Amino acid sequence: MSIKDYIAENKLEWMIVYNAPTDAYKYAYRGCLVVTEGKVITADKSLPPKDIVKQVILATNNDTIDFLACEVPSLNLFEGFFAKYKEFLTPDGKYLLFIPDIYGKGQFVHEGITFNAFSLDESSVWNDLLELADLSKGDLKKMSDKEKIDEVCKEIKRSNLRVPEKTFDEIKAMQREGKLSFGAV
Repeated sequence: MSIKDYIAENKLEWMIVYNAPTDAYKYAYRGCLVVTEGKVITADKSLPPKDIVKQVILATNNDTIDFLACEVPSLNLFEGFFAKYKEFLTPDGKYLLFIPDIYGKGQFVHEGITFNAFSLDESSVWNDLLELADLSKGDLKKMSDKEKIDEVCKEIKRSNLRVPEKTFDEIKAMQREGKLSFGAV
């Protein structure tokens, strides 16, 4: 089963922005992905998902995920996310996690899969990807949605992310306590 079929058959799409091929990828997705489904009320009705990963940019040319960047709302959600999607993650993929409740950044290996974790403060995954890829919004202004996905994926794959190697336990030690709040208090 492909990641595209897995997402569709299990109804894991949420707030879809883009869900189609691009010029460079057989399948690309932007939006949110469900980690924990909402409570089922009837056969065709359920509550919204309990847990999601947000601001997802996913691209692939095969049955697994070649490129993934997303906001994982809390490091506590990582293991549930990993369990849900691990059969589609490979050692060759490029995976970037933006996590609001950690300080700093680090590259860690979890069950043979390498992840690059970054703190996400008040920015967005897209803006942070543009910065990591050394692209400006002006560079992408006249491009279509699919061209933007292709360009960002290409540049991120080419760039040296300069992320220090850490263990997953060291990443957990970077976790902030309590809820984050932004704006006026």
